[in-house]
Amino acid sequence: MAARSKPWFWFAAPLVWLALTAPAPAEPQQLDTIKDVVLAIHRCWRPPPLEKASPIDITVIVSFNRNGAILGHPRISYESEQATDNDRVQYRIAVMEALQRCTPLPFTESLGGAVAGRPFAIPFRNKKYPPRSQEKRAWLLPRIL
Repeated sequence: MAARSKPWFWFAAPLVWLALTAPAPAEPQQLDTIKDVVLAIHRCWRPPPLEKASPIDITVIVSFNRNGAILGHPRISYESEQATDNDRVQYRIAVMEALQRCTPLPFTESLGGAVAGRPFAIPFRNKKYPPRSQEKRAWLLPRIL
């Protein structure tokens, strides 16, 4: 009996090997700078479709606690002046949905302590700005004589 191999070993060994060599589930990348915070929120941003609202610019002021959860109530501080009431409502909903998708943010301990309770003004720019005319810029170019 000692000469026979154990059949369960041949099935179990590859499974154990796979379990030990499989990559661990990735933890969300921790945010360590204010720039990282703004970029993380912008990655969650989904503007409303053009059928629902015209593109506008909007800025939200929001504070976080040290664990990355929203502290208090986010507040809209700027909206494009040409925006209609429908545009404003649709974009406010989109901003709040982006914040809801993203939070709590994975702050490092040092960033959490530094930004806890401090307001962030986060702009969302959607408007397409027309290119500057060449005539306007022509006088800014240095002349070579």
